[in-house]
Formats: sequence, C-alpha cells, structure tokens
Amino acid sequence: MNLNLLLKPSLKPSLPRRIVCLTEETTETLYALGADELIVGISGFTVRPKEARKTKPKVSTYLDANIEQILALKPDVVLAWSDLQAPICADLIRAGVEVICFNHRSVEGILSMMVRLGALVGKAPEAEQFVEQIRMNLERIAQQGLERKRKPRVYFEEWYDPLISGICWVSELIELCGGEDVFAENRQYPDAKRRIIADPQEVVRRKPDIILASWCGKMFKPDRLRAREGWGEILAVQQNQLFELHSAVILQPGPAALTDGVSQIMTIFDNWEDSNFTGEHTI
Repeated sequence: MNLNLLLKPSLKPSLPRRIVCLTEETTETLYALGADELIVGISGFTVRPKEARKTKPKVSTYLDANIEQILALKPDVVLAWSDLQAPICADLIRAGVEVICFNHRSVEGILSMMVRLGALVGKAPEAEQFVEQIRMNLERIAQQGLERKRKPRVYFEEWYDPLISGICWVSELIELCGGEDVFAENRQYPDAKRRIIADPQEVVRRKPDIILASWCGKMFKPDRLRAREGWGEILAVQQNQLFELHSAVILQPGPAALTDGVSQIMTIFDNWEDSNFTGEHTI
C-alpha cells in the first residue's frame, strides 16, 4: 500500500452520497439544507416534509428496522437517534454499515446536531445560516416570553399510561415562551422511565393553568384526561386550557420543534394571557 498516496494533501475525504435516516429530524434537516437527494431511505413515521414521505423508501419504524432493505440500499451512512435505536444501530454495525447515532435532548443539542449534519454532507455554510435564522427567532420569542405579565404554569404530557412529563427540549421551549413547566425537574433525565409521574394526583397538586399533550403518535383525547380522578380541580381543566401538539412538531428533536412547535406554544400562551382568566379555581 502506498502511504504517500493515502496521505497526499490534495486527497479530499469523500462525503456520503447515500444516506438512510431512521428518524424524522435528520430527514427534515437534510431537506432544509438542500441535501435531500442524498436520502435513500427514511422512517415510516416521517411526515415532514410531505415530499419525503411520498418519494423516499420507508425502511423503519421507530424501534424496528428492515435491515435487509437498508443493506440493499447500500448506504454510505445511516443516521439514528438515541439509546432507543441502539439495537438497530448494533445490527447495522455488525452488518458492516457506518452508523451515526445522535443523542441530543436539548434546544442547544438540536442546533448542534443540525450544524454537525451540515458539515457531514458538505453543507456547513447552509447549516450555519439555517441555525442562525432559527436562533434569531428563538431569541425574539425568548424576549417576548420575558415580557409576559402573567406566566402560565404548564403541564406537558408526553404519554398517558403511565403519565410521563418533562422531556428536556419541550421543557426548555415552555420556559422560552414565558411559561413555567411544573415538572421541570424531570428534564435532567434523558430516559422516559425516570420521567414517569407515579402519582397522578401530583399533577393536581402542581396546579397547571395550561395542559399541553402529545401522546407520541396517538390522538390526544381531552375527555379521557378530564375523567381522571380529581383532575376536575385543575384550573386548566376547568377553563378548557387543554391543547394537543402534534408529535411531528414537538416530539422530534429537530427543526420542527424549534419552528412550528415553539410557535404553537407561544400562540397558546398569548391567548391564555389575553383571556383575562382570574387564575382562581371555580370549585
């Protein structure tokens, strides 16, 4: 082997030309950066952008993947997210596939992922510009949040059986928009297991003004929430401040959460603040 050839200064490392995305946020980011032609396979849960779902082969769910189908696509790299996809990553690695598994959980982590992904595909300037635009909008929203005269107490429900709350980037977005996440202490835990609310009455005791829900791909059913024992005492329930955020715009740690997701949260908080609710229980 000629090491001089391998180490030749003019020899540039090759960029990936065939990418499989096992979660939606990397797909959406690559489309935003104008690198969608690199994507040869996506998650079946992908809904953003719409054209991806229409044109790209679906090779996985969230916890499972068709390894043979992925191998047939001959990807240069497969992009995954979190420990939940570790078994898929392990199978692909054993099959000789290069895998990059992002593990970000915060707003800054999302922004960092987009910059790193841009660099990976030779779109560093585009990624930096994209992130800067998002960051500027978040700073504007944060300033508006600081100016709120009334800050709502907010309960975000990620799952209903068992109750799970406090996912980090959502908790941060609630605070960014001028709210108070009533289970903010849970954001330190990356895994859902440690964010389980063992006693549903604890939500009642924390007295949220607003309840946001995104049941991980299942339709939110407000009547089921209202029927929980003692939850009629919650101000958010009494004043019908119950709102669903689609999982595609809030539960994927990518561009959607920092654009459409935060915008929806901001609108809900604005409407609540403008409603002149007394903040007192009616019971």
